[in-house]
Amino acid sequence: MPIVGGLDIHRKQITFDYLDTVTGQVQRGQVSPADREHLRAWLARFAGCEDAAFAVEGCTGWRYVAEELAAAGVTAHLAEPADTAFARGRKRHAKTDKTDCRHLRMLLAEGRLPECWIPPARILECRALLETYHDLRAEHTAWVQRIHAVLFHQGAPALGEGTLRSEQGLAALRAAAAAHLSPAGQLQVATALDMTDALEARLDELRHQLTDAARHLTGAKVLAARLYGVGPVTALAITCWLGGKDRFSSSRKAVRFAGLDVTVHSSDRKGPPGRLSRQGPPVLRWAVYEAGKTHARSSAPDYRYYAQVKDRCNGKRAALSEARKILRQACHILAELGDDALAAA
Repeated sequence: MPIVGGLDIHRKQITFDYLDTVTGQVQRGQVSPADREHLRAWLARFAGCEDAAFAVEGCTGWRYVAEELAAAGVTAHLAEPADTAFARGRKRHAKTDKTDCRHLRMLLAEGRLPECWIPPARILECRALLETYHDLRAEHTAWVQRIHAVLFHQGAPALGEGTLRSEQGLAALRAAAAAHLSPAGQLQVATALDMTDALEARLDELRHQLTDAARHLTGAKVLAARLYGVGPVTALAITCWLGGKDRFSSSRKAVRFAGLDVTVHSSDRKGPPGRLSRQGPPVLRWAVYEAGKTHARSSAPDYRYYAQVKDRCNGKRAALSEARKILRQACHILAELGDDALAAA
């Protein structure tokens, strides 16, 4: 390739380092500020260049950079951050933006770049919706926990499970707050209830959007139909992060990608063995874990195995085991579908 380079993305600037393999000239510099307009103007220098490629690390900001590269006719290569750092080896000098983009350029030129998949725009949009839904769910849980904490802190009677899910329960909460909480405590509870109402309204809206997107995505429809406990939202998450032809050579790699693999002892790490790696998309990990919990139902096809693991260990371990099974099965199904998994249904 005549032009090969690397881009190091930051909020204020993009550092570049590229080599013209015909002349042997290396160009270095920065694009500042880091936005579409200035990047597009900088990429104009490669107009008419038939073979140019740049490596970009898969960190925040890579999406618009990859889109602008593609629009300019430049091939974008997305590098996996952890594997890219590992390929650098032991640190022998200060790490800077210049060394980072030079490292990306050299890996790409030598064919050693640990590449990530660049999804289509439609899949990126679904991922963004799923991440928002997951964030709102976590925020809703946090506000509910605040209500319970305020009641306990001021000695009010404990709420029963599911109290906040019904009008009768909410009325009982307001009565308990008026009878047992200080004015500041009452304000805390009232604020938390207002926030949960707003979050629930937005969650309902997002849930409808995600369900509709899942109905119109082939992979999500197939997964929801064939896997127990996998609903539209979970099927959409699995398809958006695992779909695509030849994404994974084995289902074990899909489990590792989701961060559900168990760590082992390594002399170069301080983390203890026997823990989840938790590396990968948090939304995917959350979705399949929730799907794994559905096997606690006696009507579930894998209930016997779930019950055995729960008796031997605990319910969380059982749900994690089922989550890994779901990921493996989903990986095989999506591999059969290939790129058709990402096609409109």
